[in-house]
Amino acid sequence: MSESGRSESDETADTMVDRVYGGRPMLWFLVEGNRILVAGAMLAVAYAVLVGLGEYGPGSITKLFEPDPVFALFTPIIIGIIMGVSLVLTFNQLVLAEELGPVGDQRKRMADAMDFRRDVEDAVGRNTSPPEPSIFLRGLVEATGERARDILEVLESEPDIDAAAREDIREYAEGIDADAERVSEDLEGEQFGRFEVVKSALKYNYSWKIYTGRRVRSRHETALPDAVLEELEELLAILEFFGPAREHFKTLYFRWEIINISRALVYIALPALAVAAYMILVFETGDVAGTIAGIDRGLLFVGLGFVVGVMPFAIFLSYILRIVTVAKWTLAIGPFILRETDRGSDVEWE
Repeated sequence: MSESGRSESDETADTMVDRVYGGRPMLWFLVEGNRILVAGAMLAVAYAVLVGLGEYGPGSITKLFEPDPVFALFTPIIIGIIMGVSLVLTFNQLVLAEELGPVGDQRKRMADAMDFRRDVEDAVGRNTSPPEPSIFLRGLVEATGERARDILEVLESEPDIDAAAREDIREYAEGIDADAERVSEDLEGEQFGRFEVVKSALKYNYSWKIYTGRRVRSRHETALPDAVLEELEELLAILEFFGPAREHFKTLYFRWEIINISRALVYIALPALAVAAYMILVFETGDVAGTIAGIDRGLLFVGLGFVVGVMPFAIFLSYILRIVTVAKWTLAIGPFILRETDRGSDVEWE
């Protein structure tokens, strides 16, 4: 396999769609889709399963005309809503507690952030780095593309480089240049707080690029002139800055999402509680006797009440699904690749 930034295997593809089993539908469900729509899809499936089993599964629909089943179903829902919302809000307070602290801790956080920005500015050759996360990440990505083009220019000016080394370096640099251009376009104009910023950062497979670049350097170090090695070192240095930057913004995004979860549950909890209480105190299956499209109306109404009652849980699941998926994809930092979808067939000691 060639030493390019792009692997011939789908396992190390540069696009998220190619790295996720299940393709575009699974990617939408896990991370890309609007969380309210994802929650709605899960609720629709739950409603269809409940109605389908109630209508065609073993058992008798006459049980719905007794008060005990409805009471047994919606009483735990009320308890679950109250306890679940309380736990989520408590967890939210723990997350926000990290933002509170004495002035000494805040000064250290500020100093660390400024030191990192200065190091990045020195590496990319800029005087001031932008404050917006999307522009900051785009600057790092574009800087890797610029270094990759510099490597290609140096290759053209060095006619005596070994043919195998020249080919590996060219494919590696061209792959990074093309990928940097694609990701930088995705990052342009994105506002932090939306998943698109994190999604675009995830598209840039920097771990594999660091590993491949170090492997290229190791295999051809004696055959490469100092000018090429110097440009390659600068490229790797910028790639190494991309990892901490992405992890920092990912952490901030997780906190942002946890706050969004809390807000969504606050909005939905009381309506869901009201519906569950209505189903226990007022609703009687006999009041909606009859069928709709051959399905018992009582079953349809009870199923609808169940869906509304578990709506807070579904929204919580949809947000947590995105958070834990992104966390799993980014457990390691640097050239440590944990996900099976990121592994190549020739990842060995050299």
